[in-house]
Amino acid sequence: MTDSTSGRRGTPPERHRGAVTLRRESIPPSTADEKLLDSHHRSEWKTKDAWRALRILSEFVEGFDTLADLPPAVSVFGSARSKPDSPECELAADLGAALAEAGYAVITGGGPGVMEAANRGATEAGGMSVGLGIELPFEQGLNDWVDIGIDFRYFFVRKTMFVKYAQAFVVLPGGFGTLDELFEAITLVQTKKVTRFPVILMGRDYWSGLIDWLRSVPLADGKLGPHDLDLLHVTDDVDEAVQFIVEADAALSGPQ
Repeated sequence: MTDSTSGRRGTPPERHRGAVTLRRESIPPSTADEKLLDSHHRSEWKTKDAWRALRILSEFVEGFDTLADLPPAVSVFGSARSKPDSPECELAADLGAALAEAGYAVITGGGPGVMEAANRGATEAGGMSVGLGIELPFEQGLNDWVDIGIDFRYFFVRKTMFVKYAQAFVVLPGGFGTLDELFEAITLVQTKKVTRFPVILMGRDYWSGLIDWLRSVPLADGKLGPHDLDLLHVTDDVDEAVQFIVEADAALSGPQ
């Protein structure tokens, strides 16, 4: 679960680390990821990193065990900062409902904004709604629409769960975190580290500048292959996005 250091009125700030809840002065100034990747304290590597490896292993085991029985699922990404009445949140809610009606569970980062809207759409449509939270020094914890929630300390463990249990990625408007998930997914598909699955960008106006830049600079300069941009499907239409996922899923599930 992410941090809730701002706190609601009358509620002390808190941070969740798995089964542990920390409040007020007990909240540390850094996260588990920051400590793991800190290169300024080399003297701790031999004494602490071995124990961290066990903690990392436990997060993989918890994630695999919890999500193994999920129905086919789609990971949905987007900004935690989007307002509930924003166009992208309305789009995410419609998408979550349509995915649930098509038989897919919806996996998000479990936070507010676009993630909450997608979870809400799925839950209200009678589908399974999953939230994969992460320890952060800001923003809220898992939203109220999550049916199954897992709190992670380490980003790379969480990212594995997003990919392993998804038949597709749908990316709505967002910031650095959303872009990180988008480009990691494209890289995994491009390098054939994962079986090809749809990566869909929703919000043509938001993504058009990025697509134009990819086409006019990296592609034109030979930094991308001629078919690399074909890995991205851009649409504003929820039905089109879901149909694209269903058809791709059927093609991959058929005779090889």
